[in-house]
Amino acid sequence: MTELPICTLVSWKDIDRWADTLAQEVLSGSGAPETIVGLTRGGWVPSRLLADRLEVKHLAALRAQHWGVTATPNGNAEITEGLTTSVKGRKVLVVDDITDTGESLDLAMEHVRTKEPLTLESATLLHISHSTYVPTYYAEDVPKERWAWFVFPWNYWEDIRTLVAKARPDGKTPSGVRQLLRDRCRIEVPEEDVLRAFGPA
Repeated sequence: MTELPICTLVSWKDIDRWADTLAQEVLSGSGAPETIVGLTRGGWVPSRLLADRLEVKHLAALRAQHWGVTATPNGNAEITEGLTTSVKGRKVLVVDDITDTGESLDLAMEHVRTKEPLTLESATLLHISHSTYVPTYYAEDVPKERWAWFVFPWNYWEDIRTLVAKARPDGKTPSGVRQLLRDRCRIEVPEEDVLRAFGPA
């Protein structure tokens, strides 16, 4: 039997609420940064939402690639694309969507620290309590007992395709796969989305 994770479908309404909370946390802490560094790919949208709320114009990218597969709470990470701009002497906030293992954000912080920022802090929308790295700011703390694979809007199709592929050997048909996602992953995926992800027979 194929192992499938419990999942949570994240809505744009959730994202907006978390981004508002996170912006307030940052402003109540050390204040708006001069530069926001978004971890691509997962942190790119949250970093842009924060930049908008905090009125930060200087937005940079850094890629910390996580080599775990969808729906596993472990794996390795490494920096695959370095910082895209100079942050020397600037107040910097590094942003990602979630700290799960914490490995990606920890590596990113180490990398940015070598670029000599004036101050360096981190922020995520969600923080899983079992993470080895605790960000400076986060919008919501998720106890490790409530760990789930969070399917964010910006990687919805990637995750659904992966989950459908994992469920396909047991589910056989699109309707069978949809039922497995409902029973094991505890998510309701629209029939047309399963069909689209299912692909040719």
